[in-house]
Amino acid sequence: MTNVIEHQLWDSFTFPADDGYELHGRWFEPNGDARGVVLIVPAMATTAAYYATFASWLRDRGFAVMTFDYRGYGESLDGPMREVTSDLVRWAHDARDALDHAHVRAEGLPVTWLGHSLGGQVLPFADHGKADRAISVASGTGYWRHNTASARRKAPLLWKVIAPAAIAVAGYFPGKRLGILGDLPPNVMRQWGRWCMQPDYLLAELPEMREQFAAVQIPMASVSFTDDELMSATSISTLDALYTAVDTTHMRYTPQQLGVDRMGHFGFFRHNQVDLWDELILPHLAERRTT
Repeated sequence: MTNVIEHQLWDSFTFPADDGYELHGRWFEPNGDARGVVLIVPAMATTAAYYATFASWLRDRGFAVMTFDYRGYGESLDGPMREVTSDLVRWAHDARDALDHAHVRAEGLPVTWLGHSLGGQVLPFADHGKADRAISVASGTGYWRHNTASARRKAPLLWKVIAPAAIAVAGYFPGKRLGILGDLPPNVMRQWGRWCMQPDYLLAELPEMREQFAAVQIPMASVSFTDDELMSATSISTLDALYTAVDTTHMRYTPQQLGVDRMGHFGFFRHNQVDLWDELILPHLAERRTT
């Protein structure tokens, strides 16, 4: 099925996760031969639809692009969110399965993993040998004491009071109604809260993942912004440091350096950032060699 929004074209499809669950994705195919394939791995509480403009821009630059929704979210939600049982580890495995699908569909073209926030954290859960490069955008650990000052003041109340009470009443985290990020399945929010209260973040529950971070060897680039309302410089650098085998290209900017009033945690993928995409993303994408 082909969808059209503001002249942006993609093919909608489903692909199976390792347990048979049907995940929903979108495939953006360029005119002519593709230069490479880009898999966009979403942030927390962010649907694939949010990245449609960015994916269309990549397509117009000659890249095939795949976006997808984690199970129990966006177009991969099947039934009431309160009935979704998946947690963040399951979402990480959904991202792994998305890479497997993109790798097969690439048919030998190089693949770039482009992770936004959570999407940059879960690369080690995937078979990263199926990617040729990785880019993280606004991606760091979520440990609350490493958050920005404003987020740090609110974190204990969110994780210890607001989130548990809201889930108890609604059966899921009603973030839209509360004005806190967006709606999230109950176990996703619970596990995220546990991670965020631990200095080692996800490694507190999954210490074996430290070796998986260290095993990543593909070229990486990390893009972050000083006015990110969630991720501080410490949050970003702590995550980047886990990729010990990689000489990561670090790109951290103030809004003034980029010629914008505000960037924040979500602003980079908005339609008015096209000039920045040319400068900051294109040079770090994996593409086929030409002779």
